Amino acid sequence: MPLSARNRIEGTVKAGEKGDVASTVKIEVTKPVTITAMIIKAAAEELSLKEGDKVEAVIKATEVLVSKD
Repeated sequence: MPLSARNRIEGTVKAGEKGDVASTVKIEVTKPVTITAMIIKAAAEELSLKEGDKVEAVIKATEVLVSKD
């Protein structure tokens, strides 16, 4: 399924809980991934980011979409 979203993380459903309105799905990531982040110039300068630095990607989102072929 073609999507414009950059960060797609493949995994396997390990658990699910159905509620009256929404459901929770736990997905185990099965392979290493590269996450693309767009940050403002000031943040990059403040963090002094350079290739090879060890960092942590913190995902702050109002939605996580789940797709299945």
